[in-house]
Amino acid sequence: MPDFMHLHRDASTHPGLKLTLNRPLTFVIALSLALLDSGALARTQPKASEASAQPGQLARLPDGRALNFRCSGKGSPTVILEGGYAATSLAWTRVRAQVERTNRVCTYDRAGYGFSDPGPLPRDGAAIARDLDRGLRAARISGPFVLVGHSAGALYVRLLSNRRPLEVVGMVLVDPSVEHQDTRFAEVFGPGAGGVAPIRRKAAACLEAAELKQLPSTEPALQHCAAKPRPDQPAEVTAARLAESLRASTWRTQVSELDSLWPATSDQIAAGRQTYGDMPLIVLTADGTYANAAPAQALWQNLHEELAARSSAGVNRVVANSSHMLMNEHPQVVAAAIAEVSATGRQSSPSR
Repeated sequence: MPDFMHLHRDASTHPGLKLTLNRPLTFVIALSLALLDSGALARTQPKASEASAQPGQLARLPDGRALNFRCSGKGSPTVILEGGYAATSLAWTRVRAQVERTNRVCTYDRAGYGFSDPGPLPRDGAAIARDLDRGLRAARISGPFVLVGHSAGALYVRLLSNRRPLEVVGMVLVDPSVEHQDTRFAEVFGPGAGGVAPIRRKAAACLEAAELKQLPSTEPALQHCAAKPRPDQPAEVTAARLAESLRASTWRTQVSELDSLWPATSDQIAAGRQTYGDMPLIVLTADGTYANAAPAQALWQNLHEELAARSSAGVNRVVANSSHMLMNEHPQVVAAAIAEVSATGRQSSPSR
């Protein structure tokens, strides 16, 4: 699922954001456009004909669970695309279509999403990175790797890079979440800034309804839970999306990921390496993540500059006219960054 940093919505604009600086702020990591802005989701999702109602390659983990991978293209390094909160393997369709021309590129469904089996709780970053590490081995997807992560997915690929330091030759982080960003926002804007409580309440309501077999529901507060058909979407794709949205395990996974972001996943990042040496690293910042909220946007970019500085070869680039979903709005920008990192990674030594 797409996830992006969001402020209180200004109901008079779409999809603008409103920030009021004369009162305490509640920042929402709107890690699900499906929950917060179905209109924006429809605009940024790949065409229905590009989606699949069937799994790709099911990799069997040591505990018997399966992870669903979708790989295409040829060429080294292998590019691994990790989506944001609640994203499936289809979130990167537009980027993958460009990257597969020159590289082998793989997306996957995290445990509990799409065609992957649910995983044991909690679904924190360490569990997600461990699953991906083992899934790559089970699927015989070998490095060297360029890791690409969007939003919360950036935390997960950073943890994977710690597990595979000799095989990861570069990273591209797309409008990434950073460790303890809730604390950083609260330091500037006051208590509650950076919290995920509003989005969690929506996911928890869907979980409760799913556990009671009450989805789909006509209740206004629950209508967002069940996936709606999109224009010209094949019936089998509509059925697959609906089935996923009705599963309690889907919502249980979402709630656990949210509960784990701060502090568990952040603490896991902070306990790992603090520098990436000379690893090629590009951090892409959307210039409209905090539209109409210049102080928040400035802090967001500053966090990304700090992240890029963890590599002597790191660079932070602002993508003009973009929202948090910039990989769908500007897939060519993301693909170009991947190509740049890949080219450098091919020449670099894996001894870092």
